[in-house]
Amino acid sequence: MNYLILLFSLFLASVYAGKESQKTYQNFSSSNASHKRLKRDWIWNQMHIKEEIDTPLPHHVGKITSSVRNNNAKYIIEGEYANTIFKVEETSGDVYAFERLDREKKAEYELTALIIDRRNNQSLEPPSKFIIKVYDINDNVPVFVQKVFNGSVPEMSPVGTSVTKVTAVDADDPTVTGHATVTYQVIKGDEYFTVDDNGVISTTRADLDREHQSTYEIVVKAKDAPGSSGDSSTATVIITLTDINDNFPVFKHSSFHFRVPENISVGGEVGRVKVEDIDEPQHRNTKYSFVRGDYRDTFEIVANPFTNEGIIRPKKPLDFEKVAEYKFDIEATDPTVDLRYFKSGGSRSISTVTIEVTDVDEPPVFTKLPYEFKVKENDPEIRTLGSVWAHDPDAAKRKIRFIRRRASPNGDYIRVSDSGIIQLPKPLDREFSSSYNITVAAQEILEDGRLSDRESHAHVHVIVSDENDNAPELVYPEEPRVCENAAPGKVIIRISATDKDETSPRGFFKYSLATEDTNFSLVENYDNTANITVKYGQFNRDLAKIHYLPVIISDNGDPELSSTNTLVISVCKCNEKGNFTFCEERAKQVGVSIQALVAIFICIFTIIVFFAVIALLILLRKRHKKDLSGLGRNVAEIHEQLVTYDEEGGGEMDTTSYDVSVLNSVRKNGMKPEAVPSPYAQVQKPPGNITSGAGEMEMMIEVKKDEADNDRDLLPYDTLHIYGYEGAESIAESLSSLGSGSSDSDIDYDFLNDWGPRFKMLAELYGSEPNEDFVY
Repeated sequence: MNYLILLFSLFLASVYAGKESQKTYQNFSSSNASHKRLKRDWIWNQMHIKEEIDTPLPHHVGKITSSVRNNNAKYIIEGEYANTIFKVEETSGDVYAFERLDREKKAEYELTALIIDRRNNQSLEPPSKFIIKVYDINDNVPVFVQKVFNGSVPEMSPVGTSVTKVTAVDADDPTVTGHATVTYQVIKGDEYFTVDDNGVISTTRADLDREHQSTYEIVVKAKDAPGSSGDSSTATVIITLTDINDNFPVFKHSSFHFRVPENISVGGEVGRVKVEDIDEPQHRNTKYSFVRGDYRDTFEIVANPFTNEGIIRPKKPLDFEKVAEYKFDIEATDPTVDLRYFKSGGSRSISTVTIEVTDVDEPPVFTKLPYEFKVKENDPEIRTLGSVWAHDPDAAKRKIRFIRRRASPNGDYIRVSDSGIIQLPKPLDREFSSSYNITVAAQEILEDGRLSDRESHAHVHVIVSDENDNAPELVYPEEPRVCENAAPGKVIIRISATDKDETSPRGFFKYSLATEDTNFSLVENYDNTANITVKYGQFNRDLAKIHYLPVIISDNGDPELSSTNTLVISVCKCNEKGNFTFCEERAKQVGVSIQALVAIFICIFTIIVFFAVIALLILLRKRHKKDLSGLGRNVAEIHEQLVTYDEEGGGEMDTTSYDVSVLNSVRKNGMKPEAVPSPYAQVQKPPGNITSGAGEMEMMIEVKKDEADNDRDLLPYDTLHIYGYEGAESIAESLSSLGSGSSDSDIDYDFLNDWGPRFKMLAELYGSEPNEDFVY
């Protein structure tokens, strides 16, 4: 068979070579027509060679021949791989391959044949291209495109369900029959899966169960030339079974026991029952139901969507004294299970649940909720509205004490006795509040007399019915005004009223004037309003610019109540169109509440106390300074204070700049100044100053004080820098010109000439005659 195929290939190659030689001949003739040369042609056999020839090299490929007859002709080839893989014999034109060829690397080679004159290398014929084809032999094994393939299929799938596809590639020539044909075969796992010639893997069984085995690893072999025993390759295929919901949940235990206190809240968790579902989580949809037991109205079982557990919750309060134990059967099922794959013979999953209720000390229980009472307002005879009642639900049956916890509105309006009696300490006012609410707490009295810390609450609602105890009141509108030239019948204002009492839908107010002796009239509108109109017209502003009109308003209650309200009407000047041009402003009443008055009094009292404290501190400070004034100060210190005090002073409040008590202490105690060495010891003090001393200073201060007291233009008396006396102890007496400029002075100032050049000017001034002219 292979021999026939080879012969057929050679035939095709010879036909193809004939066509190529014809084309070459035509091209050659056309290209040389202009030169009018003789027609010539290349002549050679079809060139082809098998791949991987195992005979010794070189291998003969073919022969190129030209019709040129020239003994010096030389054949050469050019092109890809010329003179490397392929070479030509110069004289005969035989072409040889010097390497073994591989069709899978390169299937054909294109070369160019030339014939030249070996003497001058001139071309004797135009070049011609030719192709060397490499024939295929079946020398390649099919190779899988990957070593490991993955696939998946739902469990319990029918026979023939496609899983995945594998692919192997053969590098041989696909045009040669049998060279590139690939066949597949499962050599491991063929009892579960099979593969067709296209590489599609499918199931061979319908009972593949994921819960039994979730993954399969099979081996597929690929080979070419069906029926041949050539080489082959293999690949691994990992097949995963995906889950379907084909299993019912099963309880992990045949019974469950729970203990729960009786005071568990409704909806609280009693316990959890657990089931096992071997399907994957997305296919677990467990539903729980009661099978036996009449407690469907007491408990419910809710599935947790995350853990698939059944949570038991009470639907109503539990009572140990009534039922101490609950026992019932529950069933777990899954309504979404695919019944096509349901495994027959599976038993129902049923479990027994026992709930033991434990006793706890419960708070008292009110027998009636809520409590509501009605009472008339302002009824002094009603003191008791009723009572609340609660009992101890436990077996101890303790006594109960009642306590009021909260009230709205806040205040001592409703009381509760220890035994639960609702009492009124005083009549209720509906206008203050139409309803009253209190919260009553019930506590058990323990054996030792103490109250239990557990309590329950009840709300008591008291509704106050209305009685007609409030007269209607005028709703004061904007300030009513009327023109002084208003015509009779002119409507001044529409008035209305309000009543704090309840008003029936058919209730109405009646309006009337307290006196008819007025220029106003009242007209009822019969819609609970009335109009104030002008009665005669033409008001006289000279007599009254403001009128006070008393209006009586009464209701239709039982008993009927009325009130008198004053309407203040201003008479204004108006223009011709009736527009107001001028009205007197009314004195507005300013009311101050009691709270505001208390705040004002507190502020005034605080200010008074503040100033009293400040005055006391000032007084104590002055007294303290007097106590600290040193009696032992010498005259030199006094002299120093008087000399250095050169400020104008701060007035009567300035009490810190100079301490007059020092001068007084010198006068009263008669202290003599200490002897201080004088820099002018050689100067004798004038005899007239012997009597000078503290008395002269005191006299001078008193004079200054009198001047300050009697003359408002002078500075305050405590401004001690205004003085004309240097001091009794000064050797040179006073140097001030205020008291030494008189012409009748008997003091001899010649001693100033002995004091040196610094006192030369003073010596000239005071040592010369007054009428003597001085030239400066």
